[in-house]
Amino acid sequence: MSEPVLCAVGLGSNLGDREAHLASAVARLSSEPGLEVVGVSEWMENAAVGGPPGQPDYLNGACLVRTALSAEELLACLIRIEADHGRDRSHEEHHGPRTLDLDLLVHGRTIVRSHELCVPHPRMLERDFVLTPLAAIAPGLELPHTGRSVREEAARLAGER
Repeated sequence: MSEPVLCAVGLGSNLGDREAHLASAVARLSSEPGLEVVGVSEWMENAAVGGPPGQPDYLNGACLVRTALSAEELLACLIRIEADHGRDRSHEEHHGPRTLDLDLLVHGRTIVRSHELCVPHPRMLERDFVLTPLAAIAPGLELPHTGRSVREEAARLAGER
């Protein structure tokens, strides 16, 4: 088993009791063997990005976990938690509404680019609803694919708007 690393997970929900779905997901992460939740952001509301028009707004946030699980093992855990919250990836519209969306944003210094997994998350640098909550709980976290901190990337994105 490898040494534990700090990982960032993005959370989102735009169906049902969004806040309850997100809180439940954090509780599940806390109870998973081999995972320790070490930080959780406040939730922020934003319009859905992409996908079908007219879908409800999202509630988004981020959490930090420490784990010795590989990126692939952590992703499998996130997918199980989503499924337990009613998400069926095989029958949903791309970027469509969902009860729960858990994205592995960062897994220590790991960089993975495969069909199943891209870490760091490939679109996190374009999304305020990812960078803002993550910067609130881990401003100095260095992103392995840019060499810059989450705070620096959030400031860069804010300057582009």
